[in-house]
Amino acid sequence: MKIFSFLVIFFSFSFSFLDAQIIKKDSITNHLRLENLPYYSYGRGIGMTSPDSIFQFNIRFRMQNRLTYLQTEDNKSIDGQIRRLRLRFDGFVGNPQFLYVIQLSFAPGDLGGFIEEGENLQVIRDAALTYVPNKNWRFIFGQTKLPGNRQRIVSSGALQLTDRSVNNARFNIDRDFGIQAYYLKQDLNKFSYALKTAISNGEGRNFTRNNDLNFAYTAKLELMPFGAFNRDGNNFEGDLVREKKPKLFLGGVFSQNNFAKKSQGQLGDDLFESRTMTSTFLESLVKYQGFSLAVCYMNRSTLRDPLTFNPLNSNDIRYVWTGEGMDYQGSYLFPKNYELILRYSEIKPYHRISNFEPKRQEFTLGLTKYLWEHAFKLQSEVTFQQANHFNQNTNQWYFRFQLEMGI
Repeated sequence: MKIFSFLVIFFSFSFSFLDAQIIKKDSITNHLRLENLPYYSYGRGIGMTSPDSIFQFNIRFRMQNRLTYLQTEDNKSIDGQIRRLRLRFDGFVGNPQFLYVIQLSFAPGDLGGFIEEGENLQVIRDAALTYVPNKNWRFIFGQTKLPGNRQRIVSSGALQLTDRSVNNARFNIDRDFGIQAYYLKQDLNKFSYALKTAISNGEGRNFTRNNDLNFAYTAKLELMPFGAFNRDGNNFEGDLVREKKPKLFLGGVFSQNNFAKKSQGQLGDDLFESRTMTSTFLESLVKYQGFSLAVCYMNRSTLRDPLTFNPLNSNDIRYVWTGEGMDYQGSYLFPKNYELILRYSEIKPYHRISNFEPKRQEFTLGLTKYLWEHAFKLQSEVTFQQANHFNQNTNQWYFRFQLEMGI
């Protein structure tokens, strides 16, 4: 029933725009825009177009090789791993208005950890069709990122630091299967905005055990008062284009996931009972002449008690991760493409789960060298983490070096 409902809505949108003209280029980014592109890339990958121009195929890859030294109060360790290894394919079939994007992941950390019998291997990250009737509208059908907080929308390959914040790990709404509709009004020199909406399964990526008619609903408003960012700069971290005029991004997201089965909605452990949960994100971004400053507020709450109990053992508890957090991240890009980054994050669990989760603070100092923008870079960072539980502090810190390469 869910798939049938999605198809009805999707084709209703599509047929109403079938008489639109074929789009050649986007005036801002100089190519057809895929709003659900899973990551930023400096180039366009390696591709081919058929002689009769009825299809186009591009292929890209990227990898992140990481070395981490971790020290806690009780232990020291060194970890080396391939953090991410991705393949991405995109293009169009039959008509440039019908774009596709496919992204596959292969690194152990990308596959969702241990796979229980009967569960799905998490290879597929994105598999979506985008219909582009004109320069303003986008309609997406399939599995891809929801229009959530900006740091989650930004690809892991376009981050200044080696990973996203602790708040993003707890509160983001990630990927899901469904339908998305975007309206974009963007100009480099005038007030610009975007309205993005989604109706999705609410169960996260590669979930196939649907047995209800409950959906997740997401809406996002993006405002750029001084005009759109050059080269879509609100979708990658750091001011790599060195904006000549100040650029400001303001965003707000609200998402409601009805009767979700996991502790973080689209992510997390299975709950003993489903819960309806809401997520809110408020964010801002400023870029100017190599400087960048981003601030984001995130929270998640439930309409009922976030605690769920095992019906066979009342001492066995699983809970929705409810709480709130703030991220502050600033940086400056020096003339020789070295970038200094500072980030501070704090996260506060709400009262009902405070017996299980501590308050956390995270301080990070990073230095990145861009060899070929975000496509080829060397990253290093030192992070200090402090957890406070029942007025007792637990500290740990790590040093990390990461090499990122892709096309």
